[in-house]
Amino acid sequence: MLHLRNTTKTAGTGMKAWLLDPHRWRGDLHESFLWLFLGGNAGIGKATAVDLARRGARVILGCRNKARGESAMYDIRRESGNSEVILMILDLGSLNSVRAFAQTFLASEPRLDILINNAGVFTTGQSADGFDQAFQVNHLGHFLLTHLLLDRLKRCAPSRIIILSSSMHFFGKIDFRTIHKPGEGIWEMLTSYSSSKLANMLHSRELANRLEGTNVTCYAVHPGSVRTGLGRSFPRWVFQVFGFMKRFRRDCNAGAQTSIYCATEEGIERLSGQYFVDCRPKVPWAQARDDHMAKKLWEFSERLLGLTT
Repeated sequence: MLHLRNTTKTAGTGMKAWLLDPHRWRGDLHESFLWLFLGGNAGIGKATAVDLARRGARVILGCRNKARGESAMYDIRRESGNSEVILMILDLGSLNSVRAFAQTFLASEPRLDILINNAGVFTTGQSADGFDQAFQVNHLGHFLLTHLLLDRLKRCAPSRIIILSSSMHFFGKIDFRTIHKPGEGIWEMLTSYSSSKLANMLHSRELANRLEGTNVTCYAVHPGSVRTGLGRSFPRWVFQVFGFMKRFRRDCNAGAQTSIYCATEEGIERLSGQYFVDCRPKVPWAQARDDHMAKKLWEFSERLLGLTT
């Protein structure tokens, strides 16, 4: 059973209250608890992993690049004082890699208490499976892995799933004729990323509906505008035009706080499927509250992945 922090603070009172709460650093997680991070080798994922490793749990990093993943693993061990931080290779841009990862994970790890779907790309191009790269990495890969690990999460309940989304979902559109098809150019990059973030929101919403009564809960999270390497595929002119915005962006530690909150805070189980910003629930844009579209996207994703019978 997953034991979370014991605090009387009301759920969803915001990041300032969360950061000032003296109980949030209490390392009361038993060493048998297991947290799986996708994309934990840098940025928000790494900052989240450091925080939760400090709480004493076993942490698995699912990373595509072995060298970067190993470097992050040793950094997290050193910064957290926890040697139970393990790297497993996972490429969300390859469905074969996702399936192989799930098979290895389930054979080697008896528990899964928290799954954090943090990995993401902001790029164009085609994946190894022929889909739009951003749609596959940001949505389809997470969807498939969550599906493959769901029985383990149910067996270890109460457990949680955190899905990193973005306020960019406002610009997204679910067009089943084109959302999975690769495109090129800066406009296609923005459209693809925004639509994949909307897909994250709808995935969380439908997943919560399907998990009702299982004691497995899920939360969509917006980390804020964070200084990460996510925009490294941008052409130089984008940084020249919008470079002034850097001063308004938060660091990775601040960006990680809402994920940490949703992973550890007591009393938010009733808010499963909701969208969290700055450690409190927030009403998302209308297209992210469309239950009919969420169900259709779920079924569409199953068909693309060959999960339907």
